[in-house]
Amino acid sequence: MKQHIVRPAGMPAPSAYAHLVTARGGTTIYIAGQVALDEAGRLVGGGDIVAQAEQAYVNVGIALTAAGARFTDVVKLTIYIVDYRPEHGAPLRQLRERIFPAPNQPVCTVVGVAALGRPGLLIEVDATAVTDS
Repeated sequence: MKQHIVRPAGMPAPSAYAHLVTARGGTTIYIAGQVALDEAGRLVGGGDIVAQAEQAYVNVGIALTAAGARFTDVVKLTIYIVDYRPEHGAPLRQLRERIFPAPNQPVCTVVGVAALGRPGLLIEVDATAVTDS
């Protein structure tokens, strides 16, 4: 898969994401929104949004592996955050930078929402990846 991160002139410099990624060839993998539930369906992280985000990314990683992909194959993230506040930005961005170090940062959209599909969930992450196979 040929993946190319484009840094368009005239746009602000992104932090922990890219504005534009092109991908050519291979297989496209769509991963449904992953939340902070462990293998047994138990909530991980209680009221801690960063702990919940870590578990959501663990689940994204498990799905990627099952599809024969890696985090470096991810081209698009959509992150839904319950009652998003600006103070969520820095710790969640630091976590994303650890999982997706430059220059392999996918396009990312963050959306504040009123609620998710189950009480106690604070964050949901869906991903699109493209592989060579």
